[in-house]
Amino acid sequence: MKTLRFVVDPANLESAEAKKALKRAAQILRAGGLVALPTETVYGLGANALDAAAVNCIFAAKERPAWDPVIVHIADEKMLDGLVRDVPEAARKLMAAFWPGPLTLLLPRTPAVPDVVTAGRPLVGVRMPAHPVALEVIRRAGVPVAAPSANLFGHISPTTAAHVLADLDGRIDAVLDAGPTEHGVESTVLDPCQTPMVIYRPGAVTSLQIREIAGAVEIYRDNGALQARPRQALPSPGLGLRHYAPRARLLLIEGDLAELAARLEGAVQDLPEDQVGVMLPNGIHAPAGAAAVFAWGRWAAPEELARTLYAGLRRLDAAGCTVILCPLPPAEGIGAAIRDRLLKAGKRE
Repeated sequence: MKTLRFVVDPANLESAEAKKALKRAAQILRAGGLVALPTETVYGLGANALDAAAVNCIFAAKERPAWDPVIVHIADEKMLDGLVRDVPEAARKLMAAFWPGPLTLLLPRTPAVPDVVTAGRPLVGVRMPAHPVALEVIRRAGVPVAAPSANLFGHISPTTAAHVLADLDGRIDAVLDAGPTEHGVESTVLDPCQTPMVIYRPGAVTSLQIREIAGAVEIYRDNGALQARPRQALPSPGLGLRHYAPRARLLLIEGDLAELAARLEGAVQDLPEDQVGVMLPNGIHAPAGAAAVFAWGRWAAPEELARTLYAGLRRLDAAGCTVILCPLPPAEGIGAAIRDRLLKAGKRE
């Protein structure tokens, strides 16, 4: 299969080039094909969510296990009519506050949603992305689009079209290239049907924001019950223990900014036989002996760290590093999402 690459300027969707690309991508989706599309979080691998055969192609292309459900993306709230049976009042409040945006809601599904989408579970994850290209291609396709991250299962999520092609070139029909994504980590996944509500995956919409709009919420704790290959379907996307991981061994360094330089230096010295890469926050000297360094961003600006997290891990992987050292930021705001991804991808030192 030859993977087509359509370049689309999200600020100029009325151009002839953009219209042609969006039309072609929508045709591929309606015909049961696979299109990687940009969202404000990461690039997703899209297929018609109501076509079980098309969604199965996502699983085949990604080598994704059937126990891991996928998220359905919609262009407007009217698309919910064929997907979900009930929308709790709390969910309505959150939609009004955060849609379009990086919030996925787990809602009771209708029989029209194939089992493959939800891994056979009764709730389907739905969100409305806040990216003009994603919204327009879904609108043109006229169908809800199932779209997990556009990478091989368990690998680092893609935040550019080049990342998508590095994993999936020749496995999918097309990718819509609209430049780097905004947030850089996947959406918050919330079950608003429970009391209190449950966050299964933290993201750019924080627990504090959710609590202010819709009431009590807690973070899901698996208590070690989840395995790398569970025996039953996961209750939410993004819960598999080994996720978001580089090829290199990822070692996580805990500490405040004043301590990080010394801790990184010590960790490099403890790995004399390895090619060590470092995710290096601004203002910290690169440790002596590091084979490669990625300038990560300001420690006090977790939005910057999130935006370039996956790009940095991919860059250090591509540089041939056998070990990557990465500081763990505080669990404040989107920092909670960064910690979640890193703890699923690596080992804390």
